[in-house]
Amino acid sequence: MKKHPQSQRLGTEAILPLLFRLSIPGMVSMSVQALYNVVDSLFVARVSESGLTALAIAFPVHIFIIALSTGTGIGTSSLISRMLGREDPKAAFLVAQHVIAAGLIYGILSGFAGMFLAGPLVSFFTEDPQVLVYGTQYIRVLLLGSVFLYVSIIASDIMRGQGNTFVPMLALMLGAITNIILDPFMIFGIGFFPRLEVLGAALATVISKAISCLFILVILYGGDNEIKPRMERFSFDYRILGEVYKIGLPNMVMQVMTSLMISILNGIVGAYSEVAIAVNGVYFRLQSFAIMPVFGLTQGYIPIIGYNYGAGNAERMKRTVIYALITGLCITSIGSLLFRFLPAQLMSLFNPGDEMMQIGIHTLQTISIGLFVVGPSIIGATTFQAIGKGLPALALSFMRQMILLVPLAYIFGEMWGLYAVWYAFPVSEFFSFSVMILWLGKRLKKVFKEMESSSIQSKKE
Repeated sequence: MKKHPQSQRLGTEAILPLLFRLSIPGMVSMSVQALYNVVDSLFVARVSESGLTALAIAFPVHIFIIALSTGTGIGTSSLISRMLGREDPKAAFLVAQHVIAAGLIYGILSGFAGMFLAGPLVSFFTEDPQVLVYGTQYIRVLLLGSVFLYVSIIASDIMRGQGNTFVPMLALMLGAITNIILDPFMIFGIGFFPRLEVLGAALATVISKAISCLFILVILYGGDNEIKPRMERFSFDYRILGEVYKIGLPNMVMQVMTSLMISILNGIVGAYSEVAIAVNGVYFRLQSFAIMPVFGLTQGYIPIIGYNYGAGNAERMKRTVIYALITGLCITSIGSLLFRFLPAQLMSLFNPGDEMMQIGIHTLQTISIGLFVVGPSIIGATTFQAIGKGLPALALSFMRQMILLVPLAYIFGEMWGLYAVWYAFPVSEFFSFSVMILWLGKRLKKVFKEMESSSIQSKKE
C-alpha cells in the first residue's frame, strides 16, 4: 500500500528542518495559549485580589481537564503515527474513532461534576465569601463547557499523528485569541455585555473553546486527511483504548498529579497567607510561558519518533532525540533568566499589593534556579511515551512531584517559614533531571541495539 505523502515525510526529510517545521506551529500556538493564561489573570487582577485567588484555586481543575484530554491525545498521536509507519491506516482509523467517543464521554461526566462539586471544592481552600463565589462560578462554567476542550485537543492530536501540526496550531490560536478579545468585554461589561467579573472570564473561556473545537472538526472531516474518524458503524473495542492509554495514561496521571500538587501547594502556602495562594497562581501562569513552547516542540517530536520507531530507523531517532533535548534546554533557560533578573517587572503586571509583590519576587527568583532543566526533562519523558514506554515517564513525574516537591515544600515551610517553601522546586527539578538522563540513556541504548539487530537480520533475509 502506498503511503500518504503527509506521513511519509516523517521518515524521509532532513531531521532538524522537519522537527522545526512540525514543532513551530505547536510552539506558536502553545505560546499564544500561555499568553491567554496570563491575560486572563491580568484582567481578573483588575477586579480584585480575591478574583485572582479564586483563579489560583480553579487552576488545578483546568489542569485536570487538560490532563484527560492531552493524555488521550498523546496516546492517539503516538499510536496513529506508528500505525501509519507500519502502513496500517485501518488501525489508525479505529483509534481515531474511539478517542473522539472518549472525549464526548469525558465532557458529559465533567459537566455533572461542575453542577454538584464546584462549591464544595472551593470551600476546601477558603472561607472568604467573595473568593468562594468567584471560584464556584468559574469552576462550574469551566466544567459544564469542558466537552469542547476535550474534543478539540483530541481531534488536534489525530491530525498531528498524521504529520499535520499547522491546522492544530490555527485551532488553538483561534481559541486563545478569541478568549483574549472576549475577556475585557465580559469581565468589565464593555458595550452591550453585562459586567460579569470572574464569571465573564469563565464564559469567555468556554465560548472560545467551542469556536476552536468547531474549527478543528470542520478541517478534520472536510480536509485532505488520511484519517477521518466518522462514527458510522462504530463498534466499541476496549482493547483499542487500552493501547491508547498504555501510551497516554502516564501523561494523564502526570498532569493529574500536577493538578493535585498545585492544590496541595495552595493549601501549604495558604496556611501562611491567602495572598500566597494568589502568588502561587501567578507563578504557574508565568511558568507556562517558559514550558508551553516545549510542549509545542513535543507535538512535532512525537510523530517523528513514533514513525521512525515503527519503521525501524534508529539513526533518525538518535538525531531527533539530541536535537529536541538541546532545543528544550534553550527554551526553558530563557524563562529561567527572565524569572531571575526581571521578577518585579513580571509581578507588576498583576496589579499586586505590597505583600503580593514581596512574596512574588522571592518566589520567581527562587524557582528560576532549577527552571532551565525542565525543558530537557519534558523531552525525556515524552521520548519514553513516543516509543510506547510510558511507565518511566510516570515514575519520574511521581518522584518529582509527590516524593520530592510536595513533602519538601511542607518540610521547608515548617522549618524556615513561607519563603523557604519554594526552594523545594529547584531541589526536586535537579534530582529528577539527573535520574531521567540516566534512565533514558539506558533505555534508548537498548532500543537502538534491538532496532539495529533487526535491520541487520532483515538485510540478511
